[in-house]
Amino acid sequence: MTDFRLDPRLAADTVTVLDLPLSRLLAMRGVDHPWVILVPRRPDLVELLDLAPDDRAALSAEIDRVAAALRAQTGAHKLNVGALGNVVSQLHVHVIARFRDDPAWPHPVWGRPAVRPIDAATLEAFVADLRARLA
Repeated sequence: MTDFRLDPRLAADTVTVLDLPLSRLLAMRGVDHPWVILVPRRPDLVELLDLAPDDRAALSAEIDRVAAALRAQTGAHKLNVGALGNVVSQLHVHVIARFRDDPAWPHPVWGRPAVRPIDAATLEAFVADLRARLA
């Protein structure tokens, strides 16, 4: 969509993994949690209910597909999926791989110490593997 623009805060914190039929899939630049974000490529969306019914169904299917790939890739003990939007109002859905020994376990990742940056080679390998799983 030509009117789609990624919120600058999302762009600053992530790298693009790939574009799915509806959403841009992003990977967070953090080392503590394998964390991806789906952003529907539609303008002016804030809430899930702002999506057309067909797009809402498509987003749900994309979340399932990405979550399954992330679980297979990481062996996560738990997946956290959420669309909060309190800081960045542009509709986006977080999918976070959680582990019993991660720095925030068993609490939510939000409100914890700042995300520690991941080194470029590790992030590149994570993104390449996730792309291959979703191809």
